[in-house]
Amino acid sequence: MKTAYDIIIRPVITEKSMEAVADKKYVFEVAKSANKVEIRKAIEQIFGVKVASVNTINVPGKATRGRTGRVGYTSDWKKAIITLTEESKTIELFEGMV
Repeated sequence: MKTAYDIIIRPVITEKSMEAVADKKYVFEVAKSANKVEIRKAIEQIFGVKVASVNTINVPGKATRGRTGRVGYTSDWKKAIITLTEESKTIELFEGMV
């Protein structure tokens, strides 16, 4: 059985994701095998907030080239965009970054 910390891997910190914090939307990298219900429960358990919706995106790996000219690929990963309810508190992890 997976714990909440196995499902939520790390927050995604980009300009676009930081702009969405004002609308109570947060972006996380999650386990590829996690579904929306598991992600919702993990976020509510870890941060103590109420989740309104969860949107997930499978991000494909990109092609890379090394010095020898060989083509490789970065890892595929899954991204979750979490929207909190209006009456929910914010996630403190993102407060100092905005």
